Amino acid sequence: FLGLETPSTESLRECRKLQNLRGDLAESVRTIQEAGLEVMSGFIVGFDSDETDIFQRQFEFIQNAGVVTAMVGLLQALPRSRLYRRLAGEGRLRSVSRGDNTSAVFNFAPRLDPEFLVENYRRLMCRLYEPRNYYRRIRTFLAAHRMRGPPEVLTWRDVGAIFKSFWIIGVIHRGRRAYWHFLAATLVRHPGQIGVAITLAITGHHFRLVAAGL
Repeated sequence: FLGLETPSTESLRECRKLQNLRGDLAESVRTIQEAGLEVMSGFIVGFDSDETDIFQRQFEFIQNAGVVTAMVGLLQALPRSRLYRRLAGEGRLRSVSRGDNTSAVFNFAPRLDPEFLVENYRRLMCRLYEPRNYYRRIRTFLAAHRMRGPPEVLTWRDVGAIFKSFWIIGVIHRGRRAYWHFLAATLVRHPGQIGVAITLAITGHHFRLVAAGL
């Protein structure tokens, strides 16, 4: 899991995530993927340095880098943090954060309009986990990913989960056509990674439900 946070260099400086400025983030992600690992990452919107295009920039970065599991949240000012102290000094705190950055509620007054931020945050999450966009990220990941070691041996429980996913995602869900197209393409281009593809598809179904409930 990597805290990539944002593609905005200004916002990275604001939150003092200076290590993320030492190289190309997308190239770093690809290097890890080529080593046989999946990159899961957290992203944040709502920094004072963010401009109105931050949602599109986040979307494009996540898609192009093939970060399949992208956990995006709204910035929260946590007690005893540098951000909390700064906002308190500026009179911008509203409440104490409960630590849930997917609650679609700010505990401080952001620089950009909060309604704009919350609405576009919800849109970004739904857009990221829309079936075609999500499966496109998996394909980008699989193209870079290098399997290490022998493939895992499936248990009967695994087989049951796979067939259950075929029914739920491939028959009941509205994104079923994109799902079967994705699996077919994976069998042609990356047959040795079909198990990884199915597992990630199941994960994506969960995140679609989360995004829809924001």
